[in-house]
Amino acid sequence: MTTLTISAACLFDAAGRLLLVRKRNTQGFMLPGGKAEPGEDALTALTRELQEELNLSLPADALQPLGQFHAAAANEPDTWIDASVFQARLPHEVSAAAELEELRWLAPDDVPPATLAPLLREHVLPLLWPAAH
Repeated sequence: MTTLTISAACLFDAAGRLLLVRKRNTQGFMLPGGKAEPGEDALTALTRELQEELNLSLPADALQPLGQFHAAAANEPDTWIDASVFQARLPHEVSAAAELEELRWLAPDDVPPATLAPLLREHVLPLLWPAAH
């Protein structure tokens, strides 16, 4: 069993909705972010991934730690992830870049898509919105 180290972000718009992303040729919606490169700490990996995926430059102090989680990978069979998850308010609108194919917004009272990544479904949403999920 493979375990990947990733960093991900809960990014909220002015209405309090959470940004979900879907990578090209996949079904699962997940948080923006990705795998750390050798020598990268969690924040460095995340700021690089947000720049690549969303053309978003956030200072490290804008990203507040949410927690460390272990979950099944959404798009890779027989793989687990160790995820450092942060949260931040978006300073402006973003658009999909790099390997991202789709962006979707999720409000606290929305029904999450059936294709939600295990990290989001099992750990992040219950922590963010315990009464809703």
